[in-house]
Amino acid sequence: MPSPNSKKRPTIRDVAAAAGVSRGTVSRVINGGHWVSPDARTKVEAAIKATGYSMNQHARSLATGRSNSVAFLLTEPQHLLFEDPTFSILLRSCAEQLGELEIPMLLMVAGTPSERRRNTEYIASGHVDGVILVSSHQDNPVVGDLLAKDIPVVACGMPLGYEDRIGWAAVDELASSRRMTQYMLDKGRERVGTITGPLDTPGGRFRLDGYRMALGDAYDDSLVAYGDYSRRSGYEATMKLLERRPDVDGIFVASDLMAAGAMTALAQLGRRIPDDVAVAGFDDHALAGQLQPALTTMRQPFDRIAAEVIRILLDVINGKEHAAVTVPTQLIERDSV
Repeated sequence: MPSPNSKKRPTIRDVAAAAGVSRGTVSRVINGGHWVSPDARTKVEAAIKATGYSMNQHARSLATGRSNSVAFLLTEPQHLLFEDPTFSILLRSCAEQLGELEIPMLLMVAGTPSERRRNTEYIASGHVDGVILVSSHQDNPVVGDLLAKDIPVVACGMPLGYEDRIGWAAVDELASSRRMTQYMLDKGRERVGTITGPLDTPGGRFRLDGYRMALGDAYDDSLVAYGDYSRRSGYEATMKLLERRPDVDGIFVASDLMAAGAMTALAQLGRRIPDDVAVAGFDDHALAGQLQPALTTMRQPFDRIAAEVIRILLDVINGKEHAAVTVPTQLIERDSV
């Protein structure tokens, strides 16, 4: 027998009675608010809070054909989720903002062909309503797999090869890197080199293009070294760059994590920062302010990017056209330039 102290779980009938509306009106509010007046919506939302009503998610999924959840899909090896601050910051931002909307988020990693196959099959089975794609390399096969199955997908960053086929939110990589390079030149640096990210990513390609545009006729391939966004690659690229061009007096690095590696290499080489070589990064993770000296960098507004991606994705899930949004960066001046 039920305990005399047990409380009956509130139902839609209870919410309707408290709000003074029909059960149909409550149902419409719960399922998106279509054909409901603002006054009725306000009353229902207040009644839901007052009664403590909690939706039966399984029942709602059966009724709407939706899971009311989305996937955060990282198309990189698993270890980078913890090593590269960009991914963990985006993960936290998306989870927090979806949490405010009462939408669960599933974390998925597809860094290998087998992971890609398993995750695509799981997503296509209806377990999520859409996908937030993170770290898309050019012509990423994951995007093609999802589009072939009519899965709503929106990317954090411009999805090279799919720019016109899916929604995305990103910073202006080219203008931002051009501005940072010009900033270093204006500070009196005469031989500014760069360490790029992978050139099949928008950050790798367009940050190099912006650097090239700032230098103009002074651009020289010998001033360019290539990394993969890891701290280790920043260290190794700096060693190669300084061996080839010991006269370099500034380095624009395409990520803060690589910049940290670059600063370690310069210290080992006996180069003082910024006296001998100025260093600038891109991202403005917490790491940037903790380095010695503190890193001048280009700030990406990760919370804003996450908010735009979620907004675009929910619109696509609800049948609207996808959109592309460019958000502004901010040059953060510290002690390394």
